Amino acid sequence: MAELLPAYLIVGADELKRDAAVRRLRSRVPQDLEDFNLDELDAHAIEEPDQLISSVQTLPFGADFRLVIVDGAEGLAKPVSEAVVAYLKDPNLQCVLCLVAEKLAKNTRLYKAVAKVGPHSVIDCAPLKRWELPPYVVKLAGKHGLSMDASAAQELVERVGESTVALDNQISTLAELVGASGRITLADVEANVAQVAEVSPWAFADAVCERNVPRAMELLGLMKAPSLVFLHSVLVGRLRELICAKSLDARGAASSLAHELGRQSWQVKNHVRWARAFGMDELVALLAQAAECERALKGSADSDTALTRFVLAMASPRAARVSRDVR
Repeated sequence: MAELLPAYLIVGADELKRDAAVRRLRSRVPQDLEDFNLDELDAHAIEEPDQLISSVQTLPFGADFRLVIVDGAEGLAKPVSEAVVAYLKDPNLQCVLCLVAEKLAKNTRLYKAVAKVGPHSVIDCAPLKRWELPPYVVKLAGKHGLSMDASAAQELVERVGESTVALDNQISTLAELVGASGRITLADVEANVAQVAEVSPWAFADAVCERNVPRAMELLGLMKAPSLVFLHSVLVGRLRELICAKSLDARGAASSLAHELGRQSWQVKNHVRWARAFGMDELVALLAQAAECERALKGSADSDTALTRFVLAMASPRAARVSRDVR
């Protein structure tokens, strides 16, 4: 088992990562001796430096080391923080001080002092980027003994948001619901997970490009006082991107889409698939409808209806639209 350093800083906005790192340290303390060798403190409740320094200077009882956990370390009062900086120059080697912070600037004296303790004394718990979350969710499901469709993971992120704790909790709930099947599908997420995350215009545009009318209209209704002109501009931008994707795909050059659009590959990973659900003539016709919608948004009292009609035109498969027009 690796030898522990006298101090660690567990820092970053990913709460699940922070909790996991703290659990790993706690697991090194014998459970039957926790009362003597584990001290958990709230940084905001430490008023005097001696409250913390006396704890880290205490020797362990019946164990190799004591563990002192300080949660919310970014909130330490300056005198307390400075006392920790001074302590780390000559720390008690039979105690591990674990500072936990959601954020702490690298140029602070406290951060620098912990970083000097050892090469792995700072444990980075920075949050994943949005595009990294769906594959991460699939891995979380695996830790619960479940398989999960990529589309289900994407939908879960859209509905729950970026909190890894909330995502993990939701997977636990879904695990109970799917039972013996051992697999979480898109249908499971759609049927059992409420929309709690704030809806982004890009998630809305994704649903439109998927030609998922119920989901697109649901997201449109959930957005809080959206700018209809901005939403229209997002959809028009997507239309132009789909036309580009359609054209490149027809020439066997779909792989160059990201370069042509000046985007990262992950930003356009679904564009070709979306474009294949449209005819080129359909995309061009939708651009003409977009112009009509723009005029209505700028000059009509009923802007909501104008945008809704455009969303339905873009999201509805052609067969459904033709059938509706005939009626």
